[in-house]
Amino acid sequence: MQIIVNKSFNKEQFAQKRLPIGEYEGCTFIDCDFTGGDLSGLTFIDCSFEGCNLSMTKIQNSAFKTVRFINCKLLGLNFNECNPFLLSLSFDHCPLNLASFYNLKLKGVKFCECDLREADFTESDLTLSSFENCNLERAIFDHTILIKADLRTSFNYSIDPTINKIQKGQYSRNGIAGLLDQYNIEIE
Repeated sequence: MQIIVNKSFNKEQFAQKRLPIGEYEGCTFIDCDFTGGDLSGLTFIDCSFEGCNLSMTKIQNSAFKTVRFINCKLLGLNFNECNPFLLSLSFDHCPLNLASFYNLKLKGVKFCECDLREADFTESDLTLSSFENCNLERAIFDHTILIKADLRTSFNYSIDPTINKIQKGQYSRNGIAGLLDQYNIEIE
């Protein structure tokens, strides 16, 4: 397997041509287009993706170990298909609508200013996660672990405390209604 270290990829098109199979360590991907492409089986360690479009990209059995996504378009990405071993991600200013994090251990994951409409967090472990100013409209939390999660500045979420673990989580007064949706009560 090819090992690529500390390389920068700028404004490259990987939607049609595949990124060479290998392990990418300390690499930076800037303004690259992976739309609908295939990153399956690749390993990314301490890498960052900045301003890239990875919407609908295949990531089956890809490894993301300490990977940052900054201003990246990640619509419909199935993170649940990637390699869960040492999975460590952070997202800053990213649209992640319809992304799936089903059954992943994402302890300490950080989402900052992200659009997570209709994202699926079913059966995920989001212990100590941070959702800073994120839109969670119609995001799915079903048997999700949100212990000590911080959602104080996020909005539009609906989380049922009877089927999710939310102990010691942090929520704002304005967002507390999102924990009571299932009771069909009016809060003024």
